[in-house]
Amino acid sequence: MRNAALVLGVIAGLIGMIVGFFGFGYIEAIEHFGEIEGIAEQVENADLIQVMSIVAPMLAIAGGAMARARALWGGLLLLASAAGMYYAFGFNVFTMFPVAFAGVAGVLAIAAGKPDEPKAHF
Repeated sequence: MRNAALVLGVIAGLIGMIVGFFGFGYIEAIEHFGEIEGIAEQVENADLIQVMSIVAPMLAIAGGAMARARALWGGLLLLASAAGMYYAFGFNVFTMFPVAFAGVAGVLAIAAGKPDEPKAHF
C-alpha cells in the first residue's frame, strides 16, 4: 500500500502541477492584458488559486515521497493536497485525476502499517 501511495501521490502532484501552471498563468494573463468581457474574466479568488497552484502539487509530491518511510505524515499531506486542489479548482474534467489520485493515495498511506510492527504509525 505504501508503494501505491507513493506512485499515486507523485502522479497526482505532476498532473496537479499542469493544472496549477494553467491556473496561475490564466490569472497572470488577465492581470497583464486585462479582461475581455464574456470571454476571459478574472476569477473571484485569484490569490487562493495562485497559492494553491504551488502548494497543492508540492504537498502531493512530498506526501507521496514520504509515504514509504512516514506513512501517516505522507497520508496527511496527500489528503491536504486533495482538499486544497478541490477547494481552489473544484472538481472538473481537469482536476478529477489529481484530486482522486491524491485522495486515494492519502487513504492508502494512512491505512498502511509496517508489517513487522504491532502499531501502524506510532
